[in-house]
Amino acid sequence: MKITVVGSGYVGMSLAVLLAQHNDVVVLDVDPTRVDKVNNKQSTVADAEIEAFLIEKELSLTATLDKYSAYEGASFVVIATPTNYDSDTNRFDTSSVDGVVKDALQLNLDALVVIKSTIPVGHTKSLQKKHSTDRVIFSPEFLREGQALKNNLYPSRIIVGSLLDAGKEFANILVEGAIKTGIETLFIRSTEAEAVKLFANTYLAMRVSFFNELDSYALEHNLDTESIINGVCMDERIRQGYNNPSFGYGGYCLPKDTKQLLANYGQVPQTLIQAIVSSNATRKDVIAEKILKLRPKTVGFYRLTMKEGSDNFRFSAIQGIMKRIKAKGIDVIIYEPELGEDEFFGSKVVNDLNSFKVVSDVIVANRKAECLMDVDEKCFSRDVFGVD
Repeated sequence: MKITVVGSGYVGMSLAVLLAQHNDVVVLDVDPTRVDKVNNKQSTVADAEIEAFLIEKELSLTATLDKYSAYEGASFVVIATPTNYDSDTNRFDTSSVDGVVKDALQLNLDALVVIKSTIPVGHTKSLQKKHSTDRVIFSPEFLREGQALKNNLYPSRIIVGSLLDAGKEFANILVEGAIKTGIETLFIRSTEAEAVKLFANTYLAMRVSFFNELDSYALEHNLDTESIINGVCMDERIRQGYNNPSFGYGGYCLPKDTKQLLANYGQVPQTLIQAIVSSNATRKDVIAEKILKLRPKTVGFYRLTMKEGSDNFRFSAIQGIMKRIKAKGIDVIIYEPELGEDEFFGSKVVNDLNSFKVVSDVIVANRKAECLMDVDEKCFSRDVFGVD
């Protein structure tokens, strides 16, 4: 069948490749450069599995800028456009999703429109009411940047916010493209599916915050963080995972999803969700203070990305540390080969690693790297276990 995927970021690109194994997939995007990349079998995002599949697999995958040809004859329209959190309105900016829904419903009278973009709780229901249709549903994605296709090939679960037969068919094509067998699949209403997405990511943010605050305590009292975490995580109810201290949770999902969930609470009493959001800012304050106590003249920031294998700088926690350091008048330089610019928000980018090491009095790295081992004595990192 023909499937249209709107958006070619991590979510859209990984889904397009997954589904193109057994279906005719058309990627619709507004960026000509991305369209050209897809049509030339190049990934629009940094993801080893996507890059390999594009080269090695026989995929029925094309891309276009033309919405009319993209929507024509499609059985499913999958929306994977960005929904950034707008602090002025205190909610996600869903304008891109809303525009695609309107176009898809008008230009295709049969397709099931599946929203994969993260949206506020209740937004799908409002779209169904606005357009007087049940052809719009929400299905959350649970992907990690840099491993998006892998997470689709081996999904933790598949959740579809629909009880329609078409919703079940959509789940089936996801299962068909996966390698993992026996995938747990849940069919619920779209409103509950939206809540699942926000609560799941907020729980992960809570876990990150917990171990970061554990590390803050250990730093203040000169305790060994690794020993404490190992002891805590031996409890089978806690276990390993999401327990490696960092400069805070960041990336595209967790910061905005926690804020959206907090906004969704409205007048519902809560303290924990607010604490999770506040904890991230507090952690950055603690880290910045520790760096400033070293009295450096020049602080070098090694990489802006949050995760290995990612090319995304959006909302990375290390940028929060950088802003706090610069606010104290300290000179800041950056090593980020993915940036391709001479400056980043007024700070010099030094992409000669040796020069970067020499000039920096302190090198700040969210995650340790082998190339920094020769200057380990001037590195500041809270990476205890050497993993993301």
